[in-house]
This record gives sequence, structure tokens and C-alpha cells, in this order.
Amino acid sequence: MTDRATVAERAARDGADVAQAGFRRGLAVERKDGKTDVVTQADRDAQDVVLDAIRAHYPSDPVVGEEADELKAIPEFGPAWVVDPIDGTNNFVRDIPLWATAVAAVEDMEALAAAVVLPALGDVYLADDESVTLNGRPASVSDRTDPETFAVCPTIWWDFDRRDEYARACESVVERFGDLRRFGSAQAVLAMVAAGQLDAAITNVRANPWDSVAGAHMVDVAGGTVTDLTGEPWRPDSRGIVASNGEAHDVVLDAARDIDG
Repeated sequence: MTDRATVAERAARDGADVAQAGFRRGLAVERKDGKTDVVTQADRDAQDVVLDAIRAHYPSDPVVGEEADELKAIPEFGPAWVVDPIDGTNNFVRDIPLWATAVAAVEDMEALAAAVVLPALGDVYLADDESVTLNGRPASVSDRTDPETFAVCPTIWWDFDRRDEYARACESVVERFGDLRRFGSAQAVLAMVAAGQLDAAITNVRANPWDSVAGAHMVDVAGGTVTDLTGEPWRPDSRGIVASNGEAHDVVLDAARDIDG
């Protein structure tokens, strides 16, 4: 693992430990921009710890983060870090153990390393620029080739005024693939694609960088394919994420395009 990969892992583990300490502890739940856009003090405390771990080694690097006053977009040039202290806060506040602390190191908007830690499940996904591991063992995308055996996840949430798109996403998956999964944490979902636990994930939504960069990098490094809705290589500013094991990406891409109607 490179130095930035090591720092990403340490920062994600530290933040995950803080978040885990507040899990199932009856924390007060606040709402930000909508009825399902929730936050807790654990989100803020975990992000503070993640930032401390990063800035101990890279004090001048900008940080893009979901909470507080951190940047909300990745600088076009130079190094940066992308942080989500609790990806899947709706799961967190419902006492569901599927949520993650995600950290990615980027340079000129290209990811170099990433860590996605699911402390309540004991799973740690790590990637540098060459390999991916799950709990210390090498990981790679699945080798399934038949779409009718795929487990596919519609990911990144559709707001109340876009639920018709959510419905089309589910329909497009169940018409083409073996089964549908939905977990409520985009970074966890993308990490699962990278580790071969899921075969693909789709959305037509432009994802926030803290919901996408770490996991998308993992899929790419693990041998998968990550594109936008046009089939071009995915970037943090792309609309849509189409991530797959690469074996039937054209079918996965068709399913994602159907979401737009």
C-alpha cells in the first residue's frame, strides 16, 4: 500500500471507531435539507477524527467532506481528500449495521487510494492504485457472465419528486437480472461490487463525491468497469454511475439508461 493508501486506511478506521461508539446509543437525529436527509453528532465527531488523521500527514491538502464547512467539490488540480464519516446515516439511526466510513485520496480529480470501513459488520475494504483487499485478503470483481445470475443494486437516493425514476430503476433491474439488492449506503455497495459480492450498481443521479469516489475507485482497481450514462469513463462530476464486473456492462448500461425513461 502507498503512503496515501495507508493514511486513508488509518483515517477511515479512526473515524469508524468514533462512529461505532455512538451506534445504537440513542443519539439525537437532526434533519438537514429533507425528511430523509439526516445527521447526528456521530457524523460530525467521526469527520473531525478523520480530518485529524489526514492533516497529521498532509496538513495543506484540501478536504471534500459531507459535514461542516469542508469543500463540497473536488478541486480540478492538485491533491485532495474525499471524506464521508457515515455513509448510510439513515441505516445508522435505524440501528441497521450497514453503514460505512469512507476516505479517498485524489490527485487532479483521479483517485489514488481509498478505504471503506463497515465497523458494525467488521469489514474493511482497501485499495491503492494496484489492488483491492477485503479484511486483508485480495479481492476482485465477480466472474459471472450471465446477467440473469447477477445481483444488482439501484443506488444513490432519488428524492420524493423523482420516485418515478426509482420505480423505473427497480423495474429495469428485475426485468434483466437475477435479483435486486438495495442497502442504503452507496460506498458500501460499490465496495461490494469491487469485492464480487454484488455484480453491478446503477443510478442516473449525479452523486456527491463523498458518496462515490472511494467505491468507484475500488471497482476500477478490482478489474471492473465504471462509466457514466453515456458509457464514458466515470468522473466525480459525471451524471450517473454504472459500475459492474465488466462481463456484461452493456446490459447494465442499458438498465441504467432506462431510469431516465
